[in-house]
Amino acid sequence: MKLEDFKIQFLSQFTLEITDVVFQYIENDRDLLQEYLRVVGRASDIDETNKRLGKAVKEWFGLENGDRNHEPKSKLIRSYTEHTKQ
Repeated sequence: MKLEDFKIQFLSQFTLEITDVVFQYIENDRDLLQEYLRVVGRASDIDETNKRLGKAVKEWFGLENGDRNHEPKSKLIRSYTEHTKQ
């Protein structure tokens, strides 16, 4: 496989899973997890908080929505929207 093909392959895969990766990042960073829990506690709605954070990922990176994934690796979410590059 050529470098260009590999680059497209891994970036496409990463983009599909970027929301899950972001929540895993929060989950594995003690300070971010603590702040996340405070935000969820103030909002009193974990689903709405997660939805808004997922939307922020999409907007920040300029991505398009894809399929729904119901098997996240992160324990903070039950599902997430996969994304593709615009």
